[in-house]
Amino acid sequence: MEINLGKLAFDLDFHPSQQLVTTGLTDGHLHLYRYSSGGSLPERVLEVHAHSESCRAALFVNGGSAILTGSLDHTILQYVETGSAIACLENAHDDAINRLINLTASTIASGDDGGCIKLWDTRQRSCCNSFNAHQDYISDMTFSADSMKVLGTRNKVLDESEFSEDELLSVVIMKNGQKVICSSQTGNILLYSWGCFKDCSDRCIDLSPISVDALFKLDEDRLIAGSETGLISLVGILPNRVIQPIAEHSEYPVERLAFSHDKKFLGSIAHDQMLKLWDMDDILQGSGNTSRTQATVGENDSDEMDTDINTPKSRKGTKRKNASKDHVMGSHNFFADL
Repeated sequence: MEINLGKLAFDLDFHPSQQLVTTGLTDGHLHLYRYSSGGSLPERVLEVHAHSESCRAALFVNGGSAILTGSLDHTILQYVETGSAIACLENAHDDAINRLINLTASTIASGDDGGCIKLWDTRQRSCCNSFNAHQDYISDMTFSADSMKVLGTRNKVLDESEFSEDELLSVVIMKNGQKVICSSQTGNILLYSWGCFKDCSDRCIDLSPISVDALFKLDEDRLIAGSETGLISLVGILPNRVIQPIAEHSEYPVERLAFSHDKKFLGSIAHDQMLKLWDMDDILQGSGNTSRTQATVGENDSDEMDTDINTPKSRKGTKRKNASKDHVMGSHNFFADL
């Protein structure tokens, strides 16, 4: 199934229990679609001009009873399914808001272009804490419920790491919390052992040198990777290998991936104005067999690694940011282990 959104999409999210999917668009609009498993075309049930500038983040919160949006205009808005705005946090960040994720039933995290991550209580509609986590924009975030930590990646060369010169674009937690997996612009997928984030311990180099812009966890051993060529691949972790390509969104870069609540559908958006819903049963058929011989790195999960680094290609243009940086607003030590 595919939907022509009319504009480029920055983000998508599925309802946690219903067959609904929402997208935030570059023209500031928020769309909500109802889909079905029967193959019929999705129906647009809501269109809201949420922001005066691009809507970069869209997220179902409070069990799906509301949708949050984050924007280039520094604002976080909260909508109910009817399209009514029930809350507006103006100047929620000092820089453009780039990412929203759920933490608990009533808390979310937001990341901006200045490298700041903020934690919010969605019921009180208040900021719980704020961290100047990076010096460049937050490209992705994920949450570890076991350790109550938020992990954020930035789109900046990591000069802190002896071996990593990659721009990190997406992050997932796998292997029952033991491994943090990051994608990069050079196409390397980097594996970090939990708590040892200075240097990666392993790499999957099969997709190099094509930038891997989006990752999504399928299970503890496999993830789905979207590349700048529009190819969507199933990737195994430890042993590290591309199991097989499973879909091709278009020839344009994949911006974001997400699962429906029942994992029946994979949603993808790219730089082609299309939202596509892939039936997981169809695209995973035959994925148990590797379609070609793959080069692997770190199959034994050793901390030793090959230091033969691919020459990084030129960086993507960094998003423009305001000169002012965020100040700490935290009123108490909430998720202070960030």
